[in-house]
Amino acid sequence: MTTIDLTDPAQAGMSADRLARIGPVMQAYVDSGELAGISTMVTRGGQTVHAETFGHRDREAGLPMTADTIFRIYSMTKPIVSTALMMLQEEAAFQLNDPVATYLPAFGATQVLDADGSLVAQARPMEVRDLLMHTSGLTYDFMEDTPVGQMYRDANIMHDPTRTLEQCIDALAEIPLASQPGARWHYSVGIDVAARLVEVLSGQPLGTFLRERMFDPLGMTDTGFGVPDSKLDRLSAMYGLPDLIGQNYSGTALVKAALSGFNERSDVSATYPTDTPDVFVRGGLGLFSTIGDYQKFAQMLLDNGAAGGQQLLGRKTLELMHTNHLADDLMPYEVLGRYTPGWGFGLGSRVMVDVTQNAGPGSIGEYGWAGAAKTYFWVDPAEQLVGLFMSQYMTGVQQPDRDLRSLVYQAIVD
Repeated sequence: MTTIDLTDPAQAGMSADRLARIGPVMQAYVDSGELAGISTMVTRGGQTVHAETFGHRDREAGLPMTADTIFRIYSMTKPIVSTALMMLQEEAAFQLNDPVATYLPAFGATQVLDADGSLVAQARPMEVRDLLMHTSGLTYDFMEDTPVGQMYRDANIMHDPTRTLEQCIDALAEIPLASQPGARWHYSVGIDVAARLVEVLSGQPLGTFLRERMFDPLGMTDTGFGVPDSKLDRLSAMYGLPDLIGQNYSGTALVKAALSGFNERSDVSATYPTDTPDVFVRGGLGLFSTIGDYQKFAQMLLDNGAAGGQQLLGRKTLELMHTNHLADDLMPYEVLGRYTPGWGFGLGSRVMVDVTQNAGPGSIGEYGWAGAAKTYFWVDPAEQLVGLFMSQYMTGVQQPDRDLRSLVYQAIVD
């Protein structure tokens, strides 16, 4: 079993007594039955000052949550794939304002579904940066604010793991955009298109590129698009609401399940398989990882792209990625009816622009993202801080991640 060496929090300007407040709050989520298991980690200045596990990775089998438990990280795949694409931008393989159709020609013919139901041409081409900013005009199949979501469901865009990434993106290009590129922020499969760009620009499968350029250099030995048989016993079971990317599922169905008190173990292998890492490759979801592996990725971002004597990205690229790129009229952005005051969006991650509007502690310039199954990370350069929360509960209204943020920031004493 993996163990994590802890540094005396005082050496990192944090209070051990105050960090100890994390445990009872997280344990309460487990004791109440809301969450089966939780893993948390906090580092400051590159030193791990907190790492703790609660509950079970498999409640029915009596298997405890451990430091090396493997999670389906869903949309926490996005920052990793966005970073991979920006590695290629550093090599001048593309420019951010290049039309996506320059590299994926099918998108040159993609039309836009207008408000009156007619199809119109793109007012300006979808650009590469639109994919990373979620201003591409694309959407998600579980979203119902536009008829295009149903078109995605009809075409099985999200829930057919037997399709390759190339096949998914080819099918996507045949469906109209939900809005004009650049006209609004809308959470979408844009990072999946970005993932396909990584393949086209690098000449490598996405999984190979990530392994060679990021996972191996960082020592992320448990991260990838599948889980080998030898590690399956470490994979956390899934609990909570029904599968968000299940066949013909939608946000409305999810809300109904939540209101009914639905909280059950579920098998998501049909939409998030462990055994087809060369086929089920995506950009917006698909990776498996551990809390320790993801901390290595986050720490590399905090350390200006440096890790283990290597420079994976340049400091200026990371500054560009983690600066707000949204115009004022596109903020605050909204996901499934939830607005996010205080946050803008960079290239692949949200970015704090106003701490007071966030209604909780933090710092201007902080960035990070979350996954559908309640995984979350943030990086705070001003405080040299990385925080991570991992569980396996499909969506839901609980906010243990916000609780963790409050508990971490109150423990800073320098």
